[in-house]
Amino acid sequence: MISALTYVARPADPDAIDRLADTLAALVTGVAAGLIGDAVIVVPVPNEPVATVAEATGAALVVRPRGASPWAAGAKAARREWVLCLEAGDVPAEGWIRALDRFVNTARPDVALARLRRPHANLPARLATKGERVLGVSAPRPGDLVRRERLVAGPSFTPRLKPRLLAARLERA
Repeated sequence: MISALTYVARPADPDAIDRLADTLAALVTGVAAGLIGDAVIVVPVPNEPVATVAEATGAALVVRPRGASPWAAGAKAARREWVLCLEAGDVPAEGWIRALDRFVNTARPDVALARLRRPHANLPARLATKGERVLGVSAPRPGDLVRRERLVAGPSFTPRLKPRLLAARLERA
């Protein structure tokens, strides 16, 4: 089982709750399949509508400390060994459960990072991803499946991690 960590960067945005609901609704199939064990929602500032959604869905709500990485802050509340990092509005595409389950159950202990494809990412992010395949990843991003202890250790990966590319992708709602 894994923990799903969803970051809501702008909770005051009028569409934030709809994007969060789309992401959480997509994760329900992962819960039913026995892949998702718990959910954590991270916000930069307290927000009542997001707190209501968290309470209604049984997700833990974490207010990110100023200057801290949302992934590190959320990982502290996660209860599973692997954490799937998502942004509100990310929706895993068909086949994601099988790909993540296979990876989690077969990953060697020295493997700490897997990456879902994000075809909707902007050009600079896509170019950076190509460079990270060679140089390694210095920090987590949405679409990463990371061992919890690596996220809790800090905002960056030292040494850099080589990502395993998964046969799954994220779409935007």
